[in-house]
Amino acid sequence: MSFHEILKSYRWDDVGRDILARDADDVRRSLAARNPAPQDLLPLLSPAAEPFLEEMAQRAHRLTEQRFGRVINLFAPVYVSNECINSCVYCGFNRVNPVSRLTLTPRQVAVEGRHLHDAGFRHVLLVSGENPHVVTLEYLTWVVDLLRPLFSSISIEIYPLEAEEYEELIDHGVDGLVIYQETYDEARYPEFHPGGRKKDFHWRLETPERGGKAGFRRLGIGALLGLGDWRVEGFFLGLHARYLLKNFWKSQVTISFPRLKPAVGGFAPPHPVGDAQLVQLLVALRLFLPDVGFTLSTREPPHLRDHLIPLGVTSMSAGSSTEPGGYTHTREAGAQFEVADERSPAEIAELIRRKGYEPVWKDWDPAFLEREAVNR
Repeated sequence: MSFHEILKSYRWDDVGRDILARDADDVRRSLAARNPAPQDLLPLLSPAAEPFLEEMAQRAHRLTEQRFGRVINLFAPVYVSNECINSCVYCGFNRVNPVSRLTLTPRQVAVEGRHLHDAGFRHVLLVSGENPHVVTLEYLTWVVDLLRPLFSSISIEIYPLEAEEYEELIDHGVDGLVIYQETYDEARYPEFHPGGRKKDFHWRLETPERGGKAGFRRLGIGALLGLGDWRVEGFFLGLHARYLLKNFWKSQVTISFPRLKPAVGGFAPPHPVGDAQLVQLLVALRLFLPDVGFTLSTREPPHLRDHLIPLGVTSMSAGSSTEPGGYTHTREAGAQFEVADERSPAEIAELIRRKGYEPVWKDWDPAFLEREAVNR
């Protein structure tokens, strides 16, 4: 059974009403559950859970330390292209926006990679707009081949591909896939994605499953917070992560929490998410998904990122640029969104140490696979 079939068994509005109907006793029962079921997540996302937020945060902190230790993995995105055929109303890369377009040559990507390597990074995330005629599979494999000597872990956040295409990228050294559904509200999805391949809700939703079948070591998902009711998005995000854990148990699963930020085009999110709501979402999902990694990007301001570290975060970006060539200033190009935390990687690492955690630049090496093969 695909996750789309599971999603279709629920009605968005019914889930929203169910969440709002929960009371304090429901929250207590959820907190007492040893192995929380999907129905236990609903009260933790409800307004009734707000008085329990401190208790939830303490439990989330303890669970995260038990499962992941006191470490924060660091990575940086490399934007290779902002050319896009989609019309996502919230995105700076929207094809109708009057921004300067740029696709880096593979050699220019390598220069960006060298800059990040020299800053200490050993994990990078390749990001592009959706234009498969420009950012081709051949282009991607060339880029990965050039970056492979610099980085022990390379992930991609690009347009959805077929499982066979993902297998080819894995053969070249890509080990992680990140793909956001943006919103799990299938009825409203076309409103936010009026044109381009991305308007196909089903095709995008099943992308992590194709990635899991291809064999990615890490699968990252997320909802773009602000498009729909964050409580309902959080419920379906939790269901999606649990489905991936069950069906692709050899892959690590991670969740990102991107909140909509200003971008070219002036889109105003219909359901803004406040800081306290983001905290509730994060700790509720940690209690429901103790073994899932949580990623926090530089979309969020420094003070909030600092305070969220003990509540379940396991991975953070640092010193990020969201435009192609942004690290080495190859040419000024349009950014996807504004970065709120502009501190350098070294400053972020020092902050993590002051919090009593260890910044980790490298948590994986392809040699691990070679050792496993030898030991079989």
